Amino acid sequence: MRHRGWHRMLSTDDLNEQMIVFPALENTYSKLPERFYAHCQPQVPSQPSLLMFNEDLAGSLGFSSTDGSEQALADGFSGKTLMPGSKPLAMAYAGHQFGHFVPQLGDGRALLLGEVRVDGLGRQDVQLKGSGPTPFSRGGDGLAALGPVLREYLVSEAMARLGIPTTRALAAVATGNPVLRDTGRERGAVLTRIASSHLRVGTFQYFAARGDDDGLRMLTDYALERHHPSETDKENSALALIAHGIKVQALLVAHWMRVGFVHGVMNTDNCALSGETIDYGPCAFLDAYDPSTVFSSIDHQGRYAFANQPGIAQWNIARLAETLLPLVHTDQDSAIELATAEVEKFPDIFQGHWRRFMGAKIGLADASENDEELISQLLALMQESQLDFTHTFRQLAECVDGQDDEPVLATVADTDLAKWHHWLATWRQRLRQHSEYSPSRITSHMNSVNPAVIPRNQHVETALNAAREQNSLEPLLTLHKALQDPFVSNPDNAWLRELPNPNGTRYRTFCGT
Repeated sequence: MRHRGWHRMLSTDDLNEQMIVFPALENTYSKLPERFYAHCQPQVPSQPSLLMFNEDLAGSLGFSSTDGSEQALADGFSGKTLMPGSKPLAMAYAGHQFGHFVPQLGDGRALLLGEVRVDGLGRQDVQLKGSGPTPFSRGGDGLAALGPVLREYLVSEAMARLGIPTTRALAAVATGNPVLRDTGRERGAVLTRIASSHLRVGTFQYFAARGDDDGLRMLTDYALERHHPSETDKENSALALIAHGIKVQALLVAHWMRVGFVHGVMNTDNCALSGETIDYGPCAFLDAYDPSTVFSSIDHQGRYAFANQPGIAQWNIARLAETLLPLVHTDQDSAIELATAEVEKFPDIFQGHWRRFMGAKIGLADASENDEELISQLLALMQESQLDFTHTFRQLAECVDGQDDEPVLATVADTDLAKWHHWLATWRQRLRQHSEYSPSRITSHMNSVNPAVIPRNQHVETALNAAREQNSLEPLLTLHKALQDPFVSNPDNAWLRELPNPNGTRYRTFCGT
């Protein structure tokens, strides 16, 4: 069976007589002192079989796709055979989990094999997730179940197509071994994850908790060399790293907010120095707009609710700044003053990105601070009328010329219509102030930034349930294919634009562990 397109299910019949070519890996992290990690070998799966393979990404990384057998790919992306140059290691890190500091976490079910160098992108980590226990497993089995692996594959690649910085999924492999979870025995699987790096705020917290200033200094130099090589000769490298962390995290969370993405577990060990979305455990997308939305089953206090994400991102960066204080300045008071001045820049940087993204969503390519009230009024009306986040912005593009407001107002209660008519009139008046006002051009631009389809929560669950319970990947492959052009209203994907039942059970997500 073949699934043609950006991702592909390879046919054993076509490929089993050809050679597989993996690029040689280099593991620069293994050149750091051994207190940064633990060497570890992956658990050998009994019968690995390839589920999903990202052919285009593989090609850009130098992995062979059509020149290799499906079994060779399954073996290489499950840990049964190691890629050339692999030096498997579990990275050490700490982290604040739901606000509570844990001094030792680390890769409990993941192994960094090494890196490939990609023109224009620099080094890219190749990591196996779900490959067995490590010294950081804390009594866990170090394995991953099929559902969470396929969720991360599906959603991370959808995020990439939405233009959001993210780790990538290269392959998903069933191991042939069961894993035990609260729900019973489940099929085991391994995800091959690609990232600009797996450095986290928690990585720095690990060394700060041990008073290891030398380790912090080496880690800072490594992070700058990896992500910002032009900054390696800065007089104050620690302050430069804090500044870059603020920039990339502010941009990342603004991207999340523009598509209604709720990460669900923004612990400091899930805050990547690369500015990429990492860890797709209890993540989900907004349906009806409500800034207090929480999907995670374990976020009882709403710490990581949709609207809280910008503030949490700044809080996480403040924790990074705390770890680097000994490197910022020898005088603690001066170090705190310098670091605080950087961290306090976060809200303005985030707000600038948010205004630009949200302005574009309502057709304002030149959104200014004066337009923030217009955007906020729209969001308030959406919440009051319980309108779908993705659907409303997409339908708004059909109302630019003022000929028909029905696409947006179809489900608005009569008591709210006057407010909506007032907002729509104000919005169109603002659009006409543009020097090159053109309804058709504005509509086209809005459709280019407002997705027609997203990984709707109910469709994701349907696809994952079919894989788990019926051993069928067809629903997942169909959904995956539909998400490859998220800004196109394809008639074949009309089912993806159907809104969930507003009176249905509230959606809940669960961590993959």
